[in-house]
Amino acid sequence: MAGHAPRQEALEGQFAERLTAHLNRSAQALPHDITERLRFGRERALASRRSVAFQMVTAPAVVHTGRAAALGGPPSLWLRLASSLPLVVLVAGLVFIQHHHDQQQIAVAAEIDSALLADTLPPAAYTDPGFSEFLRSGDAP
Repeated sequence: MAGHAPRQEALEGQFAERLTAHLNRSAQALPHDITERLRFGRERALASRRSVAFQMVTAPAVVHTGRAAALGGPPSLWLRLASSLPLVVLVAGLVFIQHHHDQQQIAVAAEIDSALLADTLPPAAYTDPGFSEFLRSGDAP
């Protein structure tokens, strides 16, 4: 079966060459006004074919694979922005969480500092090794 395709392509190529040669001989026998109209029509057909090919390349196509179908083609600017929106929201949420965590740490440190400053003991007493032994023994008032 594999040898059949090259033979068919060769036959199609020979047919195309013979047809082209016949059309070229016949076109040389045509009057000038007809050849100009044919040239103009050929140029219009090629131009419309190029525009159709361009539209086919840029238009989204439905791609169907298995049980899923998706739009294919080049993504538009709005699609790219909409796709990046979840990432932007995620990063903003993470920045907000970090900022909130830092503010909580500052508030806790300020509360500890104010408790130390308002206490009757001087802050140097907390660094004394005998003070920690005093607290462990339970002799604290």
